[in-house]
Amino acid sequence: MGRIDGYAIVSEDGMLANAHRVMPDSLKSEADARFFEAGLDAADAVVHGRHSQEDQARSHLRPRLVLTRQVAALAQHPTNPRALLWNPGGTSFEQALNALGVEGAAVGVIGGAEVFALFLDRYDAFHLSRAPGVRIPGGRPVFPEVPTRTPEEVLAAHGLLADPVQMLDPKTGVSVVSWRRASR
Repeated sequence: MGRIDGYAIVSEDGMLANAHRVMPDSLKSEADARFFEAGLDAADAVVHGRHSQEDQARSHLRPRLVLTRQVAALAQHPTNPRALLWNPGGTSFEQALNALGVEGAAVGVIGGAEVFALFLDRYDAFHLSRAPGVRIPGGRPVFPEVPTRTPEEVLAAHGLLADPVQMLDPKTGVSVVSWRRASR
């Protein structure tokens, strides 16, 4: 199995989208978008839910698994020939990657909460960016346990250790902490 890396930018209260599943402009950062895109450029495939997406210049080139309960196991995505719809209850992650043609691939997981949670015990790294001063009351959390627990508490509980803070944008204060698995 290749690497599995998660990528998210969250508000101070651990939210990655508003109640309508839309990332507000207050969470968007050019510096974080560059970090995110560089990470996905190093991945062989992307995994996300129906409401998550990426909007970079090479997004259409990336093979991807889109999680859904609308199919029994796997199905061709109706509009993206490089994507498969995947129901984890119907087939394994390894089988889904094989069907996508990227078995043993490096994978970038980009959300939402249930998708991020599915890989908590499998991440090699989770790159958690923070937008200071941003709060999204009633928003969509990065993990199902948020806000009862902080995103950092959730990652630590699953055996990931924090690297030092990396400042992405000193002007806005947007930073990232890469949480890495101590051992495989």
